[in-house]
Amino acid sequence: MGPRRKTVKPCLPNKESPEVTKSDETKDYMNQLSHEVLCHIFRYLPLQDIMCMECLSRKLKEAVTLYLRVVKIVDLCAGRWWEYMPTGFTDSSFLTLLKKMPDIEQLYGLHPRYLERRRVRGHEAFSIPGVLEALQACPNLLGVETSHLELVEAIWTYMPQVHILGKFRNRNGAFPIPPENKLKIPIGAKIQILHLVGVNVPEIPCIPMLRHLYLKWVRLTKPQPFKDFLCISLRTFVMRNCAGPTNSLKYVPLVTGLASARNLEQLELVRVPFLGGLIQHVVEDSWRSGGFRNLHTIVLGACKNALEVDLGYLIITAARRLHEVRIQPSLTKDGVFSALKMAELEFPQFETLHLGYVDEFLLQCKMTNADLVKYGLADVVENPGIITDIGMKAVNEVFSCIKYLLIYNCPHLHNPNNWITDHSRWTRLVDLTLVRCHAVKLESFSQFIELLPSLEFISLDQMFREPPKGCARVGLSAGTGIGVSSALVSNQNSNNENDNHQNNNPNGPNNNPQQANDQNEENEMRQDGQAEEQQIAAEALNEMEEVPQEDGESRNEGPTHSHAVFPMEVDEEQAGPSGLQPVAKATPITVHDSDSEDEEESVGSPGNCIAKNNSQNYSDKEDKIREPAESRQLPAVSGKGKTPLRKRCSSSHQMGQLKSSSIEENSCEKGCQVTSEQIKADMKAASDMPEKKKSKDVYPSCGNSPGSVGNSPSCNAASQSPDFVRTVTGNSEVAKPKPRHAMKRKRTADKSTSTSDPVIEDDHVQVLVLKSKNLVGITLTNCGITDLVLKDCPKMMFIHATRCRVLKHLKVENAPIVNRFDYAQCKKLNMDQVLDQILRMPAERNRIIYLRPMQQVDTLTLEQKIFSGPYPYHICIIHEFSNPPNVRNKVRIRSWMDTIANINQELIKYEFFPEATRSEGDLKKYSKYPWGREIYTLEGVVDGAPYSMITDFPWLRSLRTAEPNSYARYDFEDDERTTIYAPRRKGQLSADICMETIGEEISELRQMKKGVFQRVVAIFIHYCDVNGEPVEDDYI
Repeated sequence: MGPRRKTVKPCLPNKESPEVTKSDETKDYMNQLSHEVLCHIFRYLPLQDIMCMECLSRKLKEAVTLYLRVVKIVDLCAGRWWEYMPTGFTDSSFLTLLKKMPDIEQLYGLHPRYLERRRVRGHEAFSIPGVLEALQACPNLLGVETSHLELVEAIWTYMPQVHILGKFRNRNGAFPIPPENKLKIPIGAKIQILHLVGVNVPEIPCIPMLRHLYLKWVRLTKPQPFKDFLCISLRTFVMRNCAGPTNSLKYVPLVTGLASARNLEQLELVRVPFLGGLIQHVVEDSWRSGGFRNLHTIVLGACKNALEVDLGYLIITAARRLHEVRIQPSLTKDGVFSALKMAELEFPQFETLHLGYVDEFLLQCKMTNADLVKYGLADVVENPGIITDIGMKAVNEVFSCIKYLLIYNCPHLHNPNNWITDHSRWTRLVDLTLVRCHAVKLESFSQFIELLPSLEFISLDQMFREPPKGCARVGLSAGTGIGVSSALVSNQNSNNENDNHQNNNPNGPNNNPQQANDQNEENEMRQDGQAEEQQIAAEALNEMEEVPQEDGESRNEGPTHSHAVFPMEVDEEQAGPSGLQPVAKATPITVHDSDSEDEEESVGSPGNCIAKNNSQNYSDKEDKIREPAESRQLPAVSGKGKTPLRKRCSSSHQMGQLKSSSIEENSCEKGCQVTSEQIKADMKAASDMPEKKKSKDVYPSCGNSPGSVGNSPSCNAASQSPDFVRTVTGNSEVAKPKPRHAMKRKRTADKSTSTSDPVIEDDHVQVLVLKSKNLVGITLTNCGITDLVLKDCPKMMFIHATRCRVLKHLKVENAPIVNRFDYAQCKKLNMDQVLDQILRMPAERNRIIYLRPMQQVDTLTLEQKIFSGPYPYHICIIHEFSNPPNVRNKVRIRSWMDTIANINQELIKYEFFPEATRSEGDLKKYSKYPWGREIYTLEGVVDGAPYSMITDFPWLRSLRTAEPNSYARYDFEDDERTTIYAPRRKGQLSADICMETIGEEISELRQMKKGVFQRVVAIFIHYCDVNGEPVEDDYI
């Protein structure tokens, strides 16, 4: 607004009337307004803009002066409480400003970016004494909003009658706690909301007005910081990771003071070492007078002394209003919920339960527990929650109205479908989140999802982990996260005895020349195992470890011992001293953890692969040999957590029970000859078996073949190395393997097993099957599933998968309205299969597919497959090359892809426009580029990164180049320079408006009798990770 113009009479040579010229002159409407109206307008303007008007005209200056004279509430940050006040203030200028506002009562937004601690003579600065002087110049001042620690302490000291308005939260909080961040809180401070982060505080005194107290990374410096704690108006108390006294007794006044706050609604204690049982006793003393009765949120995390009774008494006392409970791992146990069940209470408002709760700071902090203790935090080491399936049944019996369930790191949960009983149906559960519950069985989880009637959202993080490569070879408990070897829970003493005996045996595996020769021969042999051997019970294998020493001495008594042969997963290439030797692929098995049994779903071992044909090999594709997991379960046995005991059914008594002679013995495979002594000892120890475990009823393959070599002292069991599988044939000689077909080399990695052999295994097949009538979406992060199957999900709308390393396939059986697919950093994703599966879905919705592959993509082949396929959609493929990744195009595409589809639907439905098809006849008719489509390319640069889009979307080119219409919205930041297409900048807000713009193009297509599809698909491919290394991205 310029200064007021002076009225100058113009020269009128043509005798034109002055009235006409005056009407043409621009009027200064602002100066025609009264002072009262101008003051009313100023109420809606930021203070900074009001002060700028002071210099525009005399009348506006008068209006500003009047406004400041009567204003009572001023906000220096214009409502943006998270920002800083305008810079440039000095002590004198700030005093001048406040003197213009004599009636001011409430000053908000006093958030200076920097304040000097004291004045310096002759130096103009903005200092704490200067601010105090200016505030004291306001006689009616009642309250100030600030976030400055030293300023608020000065106000409490020199202006104790002034209230601290709004939420006080210091802005320089950090951990470790900065020593310069100090605050002394006086008794009776006039403040209602106090948030302290990274501050040194002597004590928390009696503050009657305080309603919300939030302490995070606060160091309490006095020996008795809660001695005078009493906040009777308190509604929220949060204490997280504070450095307080280590003596648990010093927290007694804190808990008793909290009980005095009758309106307390939220109680969060994280890493507070209060005395165990203290809360129980305080609740007993105070509940009749209202203590803890109004709690709606209870959080206990890393409180090392907390007992089950403490949590239980809080929950029971607050049952009437309780909404949310978060329970630390040490209290996440069956007994808590069994006791609550016996209390027979109702929780009518309860919605959210978090089991195994660990604070975000502890999850994200890279410091060790010792480092945290060094900085004053309590000494706490968290172990996983020990709740079991039995406890989970009780959870829903106690909290029947639960809607949101989050479980973190509970490795003793196995079968979620067992959580559902007649009294525990989880009928209201809407959102389920599981994190690091490694023992949960995939098949049981799928059944559980199917039985939840109201479930809408699933989030899985670090679930269904793939077993480590080679774990089947060394007997490790794959993926439980507990680190327990299956041998640790069977029989350790016998293993030790066998080790000692083996070390003293001069005829060890490598000391016997005949055995070494046999081994070299048998390292080249592969045959089928017997189907019956796959049904051997885990109990039998556990008993195999109970090997008396005297049986081991009979090993060299005769050369006619026989061995059982089990099917075992085999590497496709075998490492030995002479290099890689081709072998046939044998049947894989699963390794179970003796504690948690979390890996029942194995890669697959067909029960019908019986050794009827000597020449049968196992190098077929894995898709042809997969069977249900139940037919593949065979626990492997390991010795004392180090190396597997390679069991062999050897006994001097077995000759009388078996009808055929044994085949040649292989005491040690080639890969073992060049490795540690321990594996040799274990293999020798494992060769000794009690007689009762070697009958042909238990191991039918340990039979004698009349044509077998007679001097074989024993035969190998299936729990030998997966590099080597012995099988028995009905002929007089052992069959050699067939030449291996040319196959893609599997992943090879040395997993530092006891044999140091390269582990070459295909990925553990794990299929997540979803069947739910109300499920809306699923989010997968770091999960070990390989296949996702949407069996029957009529309301499913989105799938998000991030960093799922072995996720490969998607199968959609019935999910008609799912429209958002997000696959980011899934290393082994089969893009062609996933895209084909999505595009073959019935064209009932527009769909957007976001991909961030971690391997090179053949874009030409991909585009050819997509555009030439039988997919009844208009398709656009966007190649985005920004790195670090930019999400602008990805987000904006949703704003216009639906508009294209809406135009097509309007034309087909109301304008009788022909609808395009993609039948078999169309595919044969259009067998070459452009395959019956109008394909074109758009290219550009967004934020310095190029993009390329190839598409057959109709209308898009015309809409992009059209001139903005009267509906154009310029408050939207994007245009064609920053994204592919910005419809709001063009005013193209609806299909009807767009159809007015492209009327001519519609007429041309109608005359050419070219049809359009009703639905569209956008495939967005981000190439920032194609080199195989994931790029960090906050948006994932």
